[in-house]
Amino acid sequence: MLTDHLTRQFAFVTEIDRLKSVLRQTDLIDGSRRENTAEHSWHVCVLAMALHEHAEAPRPDLDRVLRMLLLHDVVEIDAGDTFAYDTVGYEDKAEREAAAARRLFGLLPVEQGTAWRALWEEFEAGVTPEARFANAVDRLLPVVQNFAAGGGSWTRHGVARSQVLRRVEPVRDVSGTLWAYVAALLDRAVERGFLGDA
Repeated sequence: MLTDHLTRQFAFVTEIDRLKSVLRQTDLIDGSRRENTAEHSWHVCVLAMALHEHAEAPRPDLDRVLRMLLLHDVVEIDAGDTFAYDTVGYEDKAEREAAAARRLFGLLPVEQGTAWRALWEEFEAGVTPEARFANAVDRLLPVVQNFAAGGGSWTRHGVARSQVLRRVEPVRDVSGTLWAYVAALLDRAVERGFLGDA
């Protein structure tokens, strides 16, 4: 017999299937299509696992990082994906996503929904070591993908190196090693014509 608790958990899991239909601006590396947000959530979790050893002290708790990354974009079901370089879209992004968080995490049993929404809010605030690392890898992944795809959404939208550097600034705060890597990658992207040199 289904309890209300279990019914609400299944309602949430059923609802987040919609994340598979939310398209992002980032292309798959093979250039065949744009990725969806569910794919991004999986990919960024794997990236966090792979790069965790490069996080500087205080070393973030990887389990908490992964839980944040699995939940951080569920709000895109209602709010949509806002392209990283869309200044107009960012004007009301926080409000759209907060409303989505209320609705989506509200589908869960109260205690679980409150805890999961707190993880989402922690990610958004970007203050704890876990949130800082999660934010850094979330911003690093599209850089890796766009470079490997020969420019991808950077080329399509005329993005400049300076814009990407501002976007990936959180990487500098969590790892000198990762920052050196991303800075070198951006230099190569400019040399290859994937990014504007501004």
